[in-house]
Amino acid sequence: MSDRLVTAMRKLLLILSACLFSGLLSANEVAVAPTVKPDGLPVLGETWLEANPYRGNPLAVSIGQTAYGQTCARCHGADASTNAAPAPDLRQLNRFCRRITDLDLKAACMRDNDAYFAKTVRHGKIIVGVTQMPPWQGVLKQELAWAIQMFIESRAMGGKE
Repeated sequence: MSDRLVTAMRKLLLILSACLFSGLLSANEVAVAPTVKPDGLPVLGETWLEANPYRGNPLAVSIGQTAYGQTCARCHGADASTNAAPAPDLRQLNRFCRRITDLDLKAACMRDNDAYFAKTVRHGKIIVGVTQMPPWQGVLKQELAWAIQMFIESRAMGGKE
């Protein structure tokens, strides 16, 4: 058997194992509020915004890193730095938007990405009746959710798609 085929088979086995592992564990996954507070970030209130108001805010990245570690890392990997975690690699979320050079089109893409991120965080992911990610609405303040997104974007794999 060629080395290339063995490598491909190992990757496939890893992916299948991760899917199985994710499905088994996430069915019982429960959203638990982080202990980090969004102190220093503008208060956003109860009504969720359509776009992330913290883009470019270094404090949001710092708070987001702590909140990510307390809420997301167990499924998505420590510091959003691995694609070997059972859940998707979040650094890829705005991969398409990063490639756009037209500023207006890129801004529209980022707004769409923000809407997808907020919907997923708020309502979770249920696929074929299996909870892949629990809903965080009512558990995670939008200030922390948007800060987590800023941390994830700071970890993005710029240009290494």
